[in-house]
Amino acid sequence: MFEEFFVSFVENVARGIELVAVILIGLVFIYALFGSVVNITKRDITVYQKYKIMIAKVLQTGLEFLVAADIIRTVIVKPTLEATLILALLIIIRTFLSWTLTLETEGRWPWQKSAGATE
Repeated sequence: MFEEFFVSFVENVARGIELVAVILIGLVFIYALFGSVVNITKRDITVYQKYKIMIAKVLQTGLEFLVAADIIRTVIVKPTLEATLILALLIIIRTFLSWTLTLETEGRWPWQKSAGATE
């Protein structure tokens, strides 16, 4: 009985984390879209870049939340070989997406030093 409660609780925690990720992405996307529409008359390219970076950063954050939820669900709820392989594939895909978002927003791969970084 306790095990069923625990698994159910963990599953709900994972769903809650996924919900937070979706809400976060949705709200920031709507905010950025609204801000872009309001500032569309400006001929300043930095306005577009600002919102593009904002969306990319929230997508990266959302991806991290989704990975966390998948890890929790796989380790506690369904610790099977198939679930673990699916988790590994999801992490690889989401990591690649995160890297491409970093490349898009910062102009460098995550493992490269930023232009202003010093050793």
